[in-house]
Amino acid sequence: MKFFVDTADTDAIRDLNELNLIDGVTTNPSLIMKAGRDIKEVTKEICDMVDGPVSAETVALDAEGMINEGHELKKIADNIAIKVPLTLDGLKACKHLTDEGHMVNVTLCFSANQALLAAKAGATFISPFIGRLDDLNIDGMDLIQDIRTIYDNFGFETQILAASIRTANHMKEAALIGADVATAPPAVIKSMANHVMTDKGIDAFLKDWEKTGQKIL
Repeated sequence: MKFFVDTADTDAIRDLNELNLIDGVTTNPSLIMKAGRDIKEVTKEICDMVDGPVSAETVALDAEGMINEGHELKKIADNIAIKVPLTLDGLKACKHLTDEGHMVNVTLCFSANQALLAAKAGATFISPFIGRLDDLNIDGMDLIQDIRTIYDNFGFETQILAASIRTANHMKEAALIGADVATAPPAVIKSMANHVMTDKGIDAFLKDWEKTGQKIL
């Protein structure tokens, strides 16, 4: 499973990239607002830093506007994935942009039917939102499982990009189900390395090592 980091914070991206832990980046208007920077400037910096896909989102509501904004965003770098919402206009824009050879990430997916339409429109990625469904007492992982089953049934090449991930357990569950990609905030990705028994083990080893009076360097 590929890891994308869901942020426009270039310092956080650089940190994870240096650890070789990420394969791409997802951004959205809310993350751009949080970064407090010009969208083209910060997106270009991210694209220069990361080799994999960098999702940049359109904000138009009509297909023509999304297509035009997609063309403008694509000028930033070759590894831009144009992000469009899962609406009928978004699907129309997706079909047009993918036919032109661009990567397209169809976002704000909350049902298997929507994911099926996105695959039919040729989406490169489909972004089902796990956490936001959990907020409604609906198990977001059931959606990932349904999409995986449908895509496998018919051989769709659209990659399942599990989004709105809140916890390390979400990452594990998405991997078990078979999501192609998971995008998560930097803190969630880093938290996957944490375990209380690892900390206890290190502490015990260091205490025993100190008793030997030895040094490695």
